[in-house]
Amino acid sequence: MPTTARPAPRADRDLSRPLPSSLSWTVLIVFVAAFAVAYVVLDLPWWLPAISAGLSVVAFAAYGLDKAAAGRAGRRRTPESTLHLLGLLGGWPGALVAQQLFRHKTRKRSFRRVFWFTVVLNVLALSLVIALLAHLS
Repeated sequence: MPTTARPAPRADRDLSRPLPSSLSWTVLIVFVAAFAVAYVVLDLPWWLPAISAGLSVVAFAAYGLDKAAAGRAGRRRTPESTLHLLGLLGGWPGALVAQQLFRHKTRKRSFRRVFWFTVVLNVLALSLVIALLAHLS
C-alpha cells in the first residue's frame, strides 16, 4: 500500500518539533492553581483574575481566527506581534489553550521562543503585583 509522502518543509520556514503538549498543560494547571490559591489566601481584588480571564478569551479567539485564516488563501492573518501582545498583557493562558486545541503556532521556533518569553515576563509581573498587594494589605 503506497503512502503519501509529506512535502519537505521549505528551507526558509522556521519549523521544529512542537514541545510536548503535557508541558503546556502542566504549566497552565500550575499557574491556575497558584493564582487561585493566591486569590483566596491573599484576598486579591476580583478584577485581577477577571482581567486575565477576559484577555485569555480574547487571545483564544484571536488564535482561532488566525488558524481559520491560515487555512484559506487570501484571508487576512492576525499579526504575530498582536498575538504576542495579547499574551503579554495577561491572555497567555487562553493563547496556550488555543495553541494546543487548534494545533496552531506550535512548530514555529521563533514564535514559540517569544511566546514563552512573554509567559515568563507575565508570570513575573503578576507575581510582583500579588506580592505588592499582599504587602499593602
